[in-house]
Formats: sequence, C-alpha cells, structure tokens
Amino acid sequence: MTMANLPFISLADAEPPFYAGIDLGGTNIKCGIVDNRGRPLSYLTTQTCIELGPEQGAQRMAEATGQAALDAGLKMSQIARVGLATPGTMDIPRGILLNPVNLPGWENFPIRDRVAQHTGRPVAYANDANAAAYGEFWVGSGVHHCSMIMLTLGTGVGGGIIVDGHTIDGENSHGSECGHIIVDSRDDARLCSCGHTGHLEAYASATSVARRTQEALSSGHPSSLNRCQEEGLEVTALRVHQAAESGDELALEIILETARYLGIGITTLLHTIDPAAVVLGGAMNFGGVENRIGKRFLEAVRQEVARRAFPVISAHVQIGFASLGGNAGYIGAAGIAKKQEELS
Repeated sequence: MTMANLPFISLADAEPPFYAGIDLGGTNIKCGIVDNRGRPLSYLTTQTCIELGPEQGAQRMAEATGQAALDAGLKMSQIARVGLATPGTMDIPRGILLNPVNLPGWENFPIRDRVAQHTGRPVAYANDANAAAYGEFWVGSGVHHCSMIMLTLGTGVGGGIIVDGHTIDGENSHGSECGHIIVDSRDDARLCSCGHTGHLEAYASATSVARRTQEALSSGHPSSLNRCQEEGLEVTALRVHQAAESGDELALEIILETARYLGIGITTLLHTIDPAAVVLGGAMNFGGVENRIGKRFLEAVRQEVARRAFPVISAHVQIGFASLGGNAGYIGAAGIAKKQEELS
C-alpha cells in the first residue's frame, strides 16, 4: 500500500462524524477517510487483484478501509458510513455489480452488502463517475454551485450529473452516461467502445484522439508524430499533446477538433439539465488551465458551446477543469455516504 501526497488534516482539527470512501478500479483500490466537511485525514491505494475474485476484492477493500481509519487515528466503529464507488454496469438500489467490463469475473456480485459485512459498517453504493462528480461538487470545482455536470476524459468519457445536490442515477442505474450521447448521427459515424456509433466517447476520449491521429498519419499528413511509426511507438493522447506543445499543426488540429465535439455534446447536456457548471476531469486535460494547449482546448470548448447553446445558458454556465484529480472518486463516495447517513 502507498500513501498519496494530499493536504491531510489532523484528527484534532477534524470535524466529526467521519466517513470512508472507496473508489474501485480495475487496477487499483483507492480509499480514504474524510471528516464532515470533506477534508481528508488519510488516504491509501492498493492493487485490486481482480484475478482473486470479487469476494477477495470485498475483503481487500475492507482491509484498506480499516488501515485508512487506523492511519487517521480512528477505529472502524468511529466511521459513520462507508461510500463505495465502482464502475458499471450496476444495480444501485440492490447494491449489485452487474457486468463491469474492466472487472471480468465479478459479474452479478452483491458488492455493497459484501463490503458492508467485511467492514462492519453500512455502505452507500454509487457509480464511480457520479461519485467523482459528487466529490467535485462537494469540495472541488463545483463547490459554489447547486447543480453541475462532470465529464471525465480518459480511455473513455465518463459522466456525472448533480442536480440540487442529488446524483442522477436513473431508473436502471444508468443515468448520467454522458459519454454515450449522440454527437454524430451519420450511418458511418465512429464506433464507440460500447458497440454503438456516433457517441461522444468515440470522438472526445483519449482513445479517439490517438485513433484519429493515427488515421491522419496513415493518410500522409505531415507531422512530427510520424516518428512514432518510425520508432515503433504507440500514438497516445499524451504524445499528441506533447507534439502540439512543440508546434505540431496536426496535433493541435486533432485537439481542437476534440474540443469541438466535446462542445457539441456539452450543448446537448446544457439544454437538458441547464446546470450552473460543467467540470472537465480525467487524465486527458492537455495540461490543464496552467498549460498553453490546455487553455486553447478549454477556450475552444467554450466557443463551441457559445456558438450552439441558447444564449442565456451559454452566458451563465461556467465551464472549467476539475480540481481534485484522482482524489475526486473516494472523496465523492464518502460524500454520498454522508448524504445517505444524514437521510437515514
């Protein structure tokens, strides 16, 4: 287990009650303890070890939670509730992990109740993207708003929606799947990882950035990225960003095209939800607001929204980058646990 470099507070400075948050991924389990104001007291990460199966996974999550509580100077009995965030698909009311693509062999597993049994604490269950959105809403970039949308840009495009402090889970636990809204209705639209065509994820994910760049290179477009082919290197979104920073015209064109499609998708969401803010998270932020390319990317998104959205919406919505990074998931899971505890 390894500790993350976070601005922890001490137990003496913390405000009870305390909540644990677990962010389950295909590679790692992130776990932390936060106080009543969402400030972390401890954090750790450990390997998921999916090959050991879901029961062992539930036990490992419980062990990580216990260690995080110990690191915070607490006993598990002092944790009011645990928040558990997992990737889909899921049945949130029943607490069941249905068919998670990146957790093979964990199908139809009652993960909420098994984690509750292993931790000895009640567990609130949430979609991982909605949990990340809730983290940003609670203590991150959305803290001053009552409604927001978060899009996580990475291998895919995840989404989380908060309206009046509530996550939008949907009737079938498939609410807030923002990466799968339609941005291209043509018959020959790009294929999404889910098997359907024209989805936002097929145009605005890191996978799409790499694929569109590779297609352009194969078509003979001049670019410094041709060296990837010559040297047997994989074309990635990170390499595209680095090339754009070095003045590569094709790389910058791909990034701005990504921003355009993202702006189209955001416009649809704005006309549906009318939130106060849209927050862009995930690993693919092209350096963020402090980076020249990140600023160009964000401004291009805003310009596309301004061009397409109702003026009253585009004039008031705030579009920016997330601030919690990889910590949003476990903090948000803990926040959802807090909300559930207060309603119980």
